[in-house]
Amino acid sequence: MKDKKIAERLINGLIKENPTFVLMLGMCPTLAVTTSAMNGLGMGLTTTVVLALSNLIISLLRKFIPNRVRIPAFIVIVASFVTMVQLLLEAYLPSLNTALGVYIPLIVVNCIILGRAESYAYHNPPIPSLFDGLGMGLGFSIALTLIGAVRELLGVGEIFGFHVMPAGYTPINIFVLAPGAFFVLAGLTALQNFIKKKAADRGKDVSKVQSGCTEDCASCGDKGCSKRFYDADAPKENPVINAAEKNVEKEETENE
Repeated sequence: MKDKKIAERLINGLIKENPTFVLMLGMCPTLAVTTSAMNGLGMGLTTTVVLALSNLIISLLRKFIPNRVRIPAFIVIVASFVTMVQLLLEAYLPSLNTALGVYIPLIVVNCIILGRAESYAYHNPPIPSLFDGLGMGLGFSIALTLIGAVRELLGVGEIFGFHVMPAGYTPINIFVLAPGAFFVLAGLTALQNFIKKKAADRGKDVSKVQSGCTEDCASCGDKGCSKRFYDADAPKENPVINAAEKNVEKEETENE
């Protein structure tokens, strides 16, 4: 049962809730540092280490962290790991550290890390939380590496620094500039949607993939499906409107 849970957490991050292609989180580093496959891989693995370790520590301390100060506590824990990772990069991979620049310190406020801490690690045991972080981090790494590889291939004619295009190939320089990141991300997302549509045509249930569900699919079964943002049949509640309606009903009752 534990092995099944671990596999679910890994698959969830890699495919079902891929942070980049499905949830569209962490767009700043995704668009900024993926000028090459190596930069994308480096950013992804750095984030994976921080995500997995912070998930583990937050889960271990979840019963001791008061609910009122949980977000500041998360940030302190994440910042500690980011500092350690940055110092290691400065010591052993200075060229990668220079290439990633300010986006390494900005991992502290990366919405993927804080989102997993809030939605999963703070409410679940340490081992599943660790693998949830690994799954999400690996999904993020694969996405950034793919985007970086496509941009590097089309913009320079290389992948991981190795020239692979024919000698007569003319690099498309726009792909190593800022607009190229949007083009490649849009293309890969469109490819994902195409594959999803083909799977649905073959009769596979892909309704939970990219559904905007705020529940954890691995532990909630189907109970969370009624809370999908884009489910037309789901009840939509607006606390402001509901409060106003209650006030109107109360006034009518008092008038009667």
